[in-house]
Amino acid sequence: MYSALGLALGILVHVTYSLVGIGLIISHSILLFSFIKYLGSGYLIYIGWKSLRSRHVPRQSDARAVADKHLPAWTALRIGFLTNVLNPKVTLFFLGLFTQVIDPATPLWLQVLYGLWMSLVTFLWFAFVAAVLSHRMIRGQFLSVQHIVERVCGGLLIALGVRVALEKAR
Repeated sequence: MYSALGLALGILVHVTYSLVGIGLIISHSILLFSFIKYLGSGYLIYIGWKSLRSRHVPRQSDARAVADKHLPAWTALRIGFLTNVLNPKVTLFFLGLFTQVIDPATPLWLQVLYGLWMSLVTFLWFAFVAAVLSHRMIRGQFLSVQHIVERVCGGLLIALGVRVALEKAR
């Protein structure tokens, strides 16, 4: 749930810079956009590498012990926040969205409402996913294949990070 909250707070960062016009600056400054893109791709590669290096829990009894351990709230919140804030695709999403949905005549209160709504929906979705995946029965089944899922996701995150880093601005 704290990761879901971190993701939602990350949305607010994107909303804020978009509303104050930094989105326009980023879209016109190749240097600033490139910095954000490389920072985001580096973070994707980093979390992919960490996923590839995660240890395998071979026995079901060990898996249950791991399942009962939780990340500290601050760590979960921080991971969710950084994952969203450093994701260059979210930056592009908000630049695209706000240039299509919001124009200079859109009242500020409505712009803020759009941003708060997106943050709330993000939280609700990821809180739902967290609640489903943390159910004891589902969690036990998931833990039996977690090492495979982590390695596949790690490889995909590294590939995505490399792709983002090598992608040319359009």
